[in-house]
Amino acid sequence: MDQDRAAPEPPSTHPKKGVELDPDQLSPGALRGLVEEFVTREGTDYGHGDWSLEDKVAQVFRQLEQGEARIVFDLEQESASIVAPPERARASSPHVANG
Repeated sequence: MDQDRAAPEPPSTHPKKGVELDPDQLSPGALRGLVEEFVTREGTDYGHGDWSLEDKVAQVFRQLEQGEARIVFDLEQESASIVAPPERARASSPHVANG
C-alpha cells in the first residue's frame, strides 16, 4: 500500500451527533413551522380527545417553555426535531417524542 495514502476510515459507529437549540435561536416562523410539523406528524400521541391544531401547537410551546421538550438539531441529517429529555420521557406527558 502506498504510504502517501491513508487507509479508508471505517463507517462511523458513533451515535448521531446533535446540538440542542434554544427556541429563541429560531425565527418565530421557523419555530412555528417546526412545532406544526411535529404535531401533524403521524404517530404523535395526544391521548383521547379532539384537539385542534392550535391546541396541539400551544401544548408543545408550553412543553418547550417548561423544559418538558427540547429542540435538537441532528448534525448528520441536518434537520431539527422536538424531543423529550430522557428523564422526563418516562415520567412526563406522552405527547412529545422520546429522543
